[in-house]
Amino acid sequence: MHEHVGTVSEFYARHEEQTTPAQRIVEKISIFLGSPAYVAGNLVFVVLWIIWNLAAPELGFDQWDEPPFFWLQGLIALNAFIISTTVLIRQNRMSALANQHAHLDLQVNLLADEKTSKIIEMLDELRRDLPNVRDKVDRKAEELAKPTDTGAVISIIEEASEQLNCKHK
Repeated sequence: MHEHVGTVSEFYARHEEQTTPAQRIVEKISIFLGSPAYVAGNLVFVVLWIIWNLAAPELGFDQWDEPPFFWLQGLIALNAFIISTTVLIRQNRMSALANQHAHLDLQVNLLADEKTSKIIEMLDELRRDLPNVRDKVDRKAEELAKPTDTGAVISIIEEASEQLNCKHK
């Protein structure tokens, strides 16, 4: 078990090593921009901006941004642009990592299938060789003893994917 955990840790370490410094900075920014504190800070900022610009003339101060708050709208649009861009950059990296996970899962599942097939084959062989056990043909065990045809599975998945894509067009 420790060997497997170590292998997975090495996988993540390699993935982190491949991350550029710019990517790390963008991800830290993305994490901050997605925090509840940032949302609360933005809301407080907007409310204070509006209150100030509505109350400033009455208090004898200069009004920065008259209603409908052109400058505030610009700041909010810039903020939305920065948030969406950083989130998309981070999401792209997470998507690549998820694809690697899926590929690794597929490989592990295929290996497990091969091992299971071999175990079933060995049990069936053992059953035939034991003198006390009645030798009978077990079609299900024979079928399960065969490893999965990966090429056939991929073909089926591709066909289903193509049919699904055709339906969505």
